[in-house]
Amino acid sequence: MQPIPQRSSHTRVPPELEECLGQLEGRLTPNELAKRIVRAAMALPEVAGARLWRVEQDEAGIWAELGVLPPDTKGPEKTALQETSAASSSAWTGALGSDDFRMRILEVHGEHPFTEEAKSQLALLGRFAALTLALAERRGTMEELSSIIEATKRLNSTLDLGELIHIILQIATRQTGAGRGTVFLVDAKKNEIWSLVGLGLEQQVIRLPADRGIAGWVAQNGRSVRLENAYEDPRFEPEIDRRLGFTTKRLLCLPIRNEAGSIVGVLQLLNKNEPFTGEDEAFLDALSAHVAIALEKAQLHRERVEKEKLERDLALAREIQAGLLPDAPPIMPGIEIAVSHRPSQMVGGDYYDFVQLPEENGGLLIVVADVEGKGAASALVMANVQATLHALADQPGPLEKLPATINQKMIAAGSGGRRTKYLSMFLASLNESGRNVRYVNAGHVPPAVIRADGSCEWLTEGGMVVGLLPEQEYACGELTLEKDDLLVACTDGITEAMDASGNEFGRARLVELVGRLRALKPQEILDGAIEAVNAYAREGVYEDDRILMVLKAL
Repeated sequence: MQPIPQRSSHTRVPPELEECLGQLEGRLTPNELAKRIVRAAMALPEVAGARLWRVEQDEAGIWAELGVLPPDTKGPEKTALQETSAASSSAWTGALGSDDFRMRILEVHGEHPFTEEAKSQLALLGRFAALTLALAERRGTMEELSSIIEATKRLNSTLDLGELIHIILQIATRQTGAGRGTVFLVDAKKNEIWSLVGLGLEQQVIRLPADRGIAGWVAQNGRSVRLENAYEDPRFEPEIDRRLGFTTKRLLCLPIRNEAGSIVGVLQLLNKNEPFTGEDEAFLDALSAHVAIALEKAQLHRERVEKEKLERDLALAREIQAGLLPDAPPIMPGIEIAVSHRPSQMVGGDYYDFVQLPEENGGLLIVVADVEGKGAASALVMANVQATLHALADQPGPLEKLPATINQKMIAAGSGGRRTKYLSMFLASLNESGRNVRYVNAGHVPPAVIRADGSCEWLTEGGMVVGLLPEQEYACGELTLEKDDLLVACTDGITEAMDASGNEFGRARLVELVGRLRALKPQEILDGAIEAVNAYAREGVYEDDRILMVLKAL
């Protein structure tokens, strides 16, 4: 308990005031002390009402009040640094200490003009209240600093984003007395705010448009919001309350800024038993930069972990996809084959295959296909097409029925509004001698047959791409390969490879190059062509999956 200041001999302190002064202790919180100060003023017989003002950064607010008071919407005079009252006035004001940032002013109103004795008693109360307020606020500042240091330690104790959000909410709700809270993170690219709900394996992501609700408004405007009844604010959206069976009443929502001043998140606290205060907001604002740093570190860690997991998954997918493709071209009398496959990403949608046809047909089915797009989605379509093709190739039937059946199955898989990818494909069946070829070109880059004399034929007979339109029919072309003739098939990653100026490698350049190398073995021709394409596209900006296949008649 603080000692009551010495008073002049003519100042009489009523017992009620003496008791109230004894209750003004520096160990109380500033809010509790503010209530006791106005209660002490009310203990004077001549006082009808008392009001304690808090002025911070040019903004005045009523801190505590009791009794009958005149309405005052403007606040006290900021220059009231000394006790003031006219000789016949029934109003008295006095500054309870001030500095460059804040001022505390006690405003007292009487039923009649105050006597000199009453003014002396109010002055005594003002001096004593100023002392105890200074002690309480100093102690509160030290406790707040200690709380921030302790909170910073906890914030730096984990890189798990879900656990960090849980820690932030524990700190915020414990410090403010809020019933519950949510931390929203800002996703500027998607113009959304999102949050993790739950811990560990039970984490769920909730995403909301950044222009909706109180949290969205705070994220966009960068100003805090304090509400006594959220439902009275037009920015509040009650739909989430209805979904969760919860009723939001009091609300405090403020931005989380990093050291650069950018808003990286929003902290929303709900349903405190008493109104949220400026102290609540000041504490959380002081903690904001530390929270932002911890959130950014946790998000980077989360993104790195997710990236590493994705890379592991893609590496496994690449192994699986490589296992779906033939290890090496088959050995077959009369022909020799070389093939190269390189996805632009970890996995791709380009596909080649060699399928032994049923004994009644004999021979070999060669496939080169290109699924729309690239990456994992295209790779999944490729795997599905391969499985379908192998199942159909075991059944006897004309070659042109294969792309038609695959087309119908892909269209059926995309029914119900689901979008499916389409693909181009080239299929060629070779008889047992390897010389007689039947083929279907379903919207694919036309393969070239380069004859031993250097002449070239393009294989274009067939139809449109597979998986785009229903009920498609395909035509079948035929040709005969003579000794030293070449059949060169590829995907558009070869022909559309670009140099630094955006010029494509092109079919004509590929045929001219292979024609010059046609005396070599297929693998040597393939290596030379791949080297030339890579050199051409070294400074280019476009990259796609690539397949190149060279077949030579022996």
